[in-house]
Amino acid sequence: MAAPSKTPKGSAHDRLMQAAMILFYNHGISGTGIDAIVERAGVAKKSLYNNFASKADLVNQYLEARHAEWLALYDNRVATAREPCQRILAVFDAYQDHAEFAYERGFRGCGLLNAAAELEAGDVGRAAVRRHKEQVESILAQHLSELLPEKPDRVVALAAQIAFLLEGSMARAGLEGSSARVITARAMVDDMLKAL
Repeated sequence: MAAPSKTPKGSAHDRLMQAAMILFYNHGISGTGIDAIVERAGVAKKSLYNNFASKADLVNQYLEARHAEWLALYDNRVATAREPCQRILAVFDAYQDHAEFAYERGFRGCGLLNAAAELEAGDVGRAAVRRHKEQVESILAQHLSELLPEKPDRVVALAAQIAFLLEGSMARAGLEGSSARVITARAMVDDMLKAL
C-alpha cells in the first residue's frame, strides 16, 4: 500500500485516486464528497470528470485498487513461502500487513467490506467485493489442495472454514483497531493445518 500523503503526486488521475483511497477509507463513500476529493488531490473539479465518468466510476476503480493492493501484499508474503502450509498462512500475513498499515485515522477494518456495506444490493461494487473474497477463498483452496490432493471435498470445506475465520478476525480487528485478532486466527489455522 502506498503511504498516505497530504499532497498527492503524479497525474491528475493518480492524484484523484490516491485522495479517494484515503478519504473513502477514512470517512466512507457516502461521507466523502467530490469536493473533498478534488481538494485533497489538488486538482480542478473538471479533472475528476475528465478522468472518471462519475463518483460511481471512481468508487469502482477504488474497489479494484484496494483488491490490487491486497494481492500485492499477498504476493509479497507468498513469495517466500516454500510449503503449502506457509502459503496458506501467507494469506493471514497479508491481512495482518493490511491491518498494520499506517492509516491516517487508524485501522477501520477491510476497506472492501466497509465499502460494500454502503452500497445497495445489486451494485456492481458489491459484486467486485464478492469476487475479491471468493478469490481469497480460492487461493486458500489451491494451497489446501496441495496438502490434500485426494480429498477435494475436504479442501472446499476447509477453505470455507478458514475463510470464515479470516473474515471474522478482520471484522474484530477493524472494531479493535489492531491486528491482534488476525494473529490469533492465524495461530488457530496453523494448529488446524498441523493436525491434518
